[in-house]
Amino acid sequence: MANNELTVAVLGPGGVGGLLAALLSRAGHRVICLAGAETADTLRTNGIQVHSARYGDFTVPVEADTELREPVDACLITVKATTLDAALTRVPAKTLGDGLLVPFLNGVEHPAHLRARYRPTQVAPAIIRVESTRTAPGVIEHGSPFAEIDLTGDPVPRERLDTLAAALHAAGPATQVLPDETAALWAKMTFLAPLALLTTRYALPLGDVRTRHREELTALLEETAAVSRSYGGPSDAAGALARYDTFPPQTKSSMQRDAEAGRPLELDAIGGALLRAAERQGIAVPVTARLVRELGTPSPN
Repeated sequence: MANNELTVAVLGPGGVGGLLAALLSRAGHRVICLAGAETADTLRTNGIQVHSARYGDFTVPVEADTELREPVDACLITVKATTLDAALTRVPAKTLGDGLLVPFLNGVEHPAHLRARYRPTQVAPAIIRVESTRTAPGVIEHGSPFAEIDLTGDPVPRERLDTLAAALHAAGPATQVLPDETAALWAKMTFLAPLALLTTRYALPLGDVRTRHREELTALLEETAAVSRSYGGPSDAAGALARYDTFPPQTKSSMQRDAEAGRPLELDAIGGALLRAAERQGIAVPVTARLVRELGTPSPN
């Protein structure tokens, strides 16, 4: 990635991937979206339309294909954990070459999974804070007044992270490189898991969860913080609760939205991963275990 103009593939041009693809294309980078045949055809024909109070309304052209057919500087992975393995068939390791693989995925287990399939020095996990939805193929509604990215990757050469971060930052999202991959991933997990599990379990927005189920939310935050602490991550349960209290009451988690739409839940990538991490450290997490069990039990007909 020596030049200012990068070639970036985006695997899964949905709400997050479509927004990043459009912003990078508008900034002058070459963007190749990887998706199913119908979506790829739509993107080649119509480009990507973005509606955003933060970045404006605009349409940009992108390339699109069903599979990566040439090396790229970076491939952003913006699919759900539930479809990761199937989606990765679109990115052959040999074709990717030396390009960075940048997963914007929930949970803490996916970097090891990807490093078993690609070279460890290529995998650069990222965390994004944004609310962005695909309303139709190639049509993106960016609803939050912000988009923030943390880029990390312990085995990845720092200059490669810095180059990609600079490109993302210049394109729009506030982007920083964090030096501790484990801490960065657990920082997201400690905030995401309680929100995802409770809003989905009770089918309520955050405002109702933090009032009607505050004791349970507090207990879940304390469990998650204890596990995070054991891995060197952040452990401020009180601070996380205070942050939840600043969010709009209608806030919903992505897992809750998936449940409402009848889509598969990232229950294993979030709740399951938290349980496995706790078990390895010998930490009791009874509230987490109960919620994962209840969410994983099919409702009676």
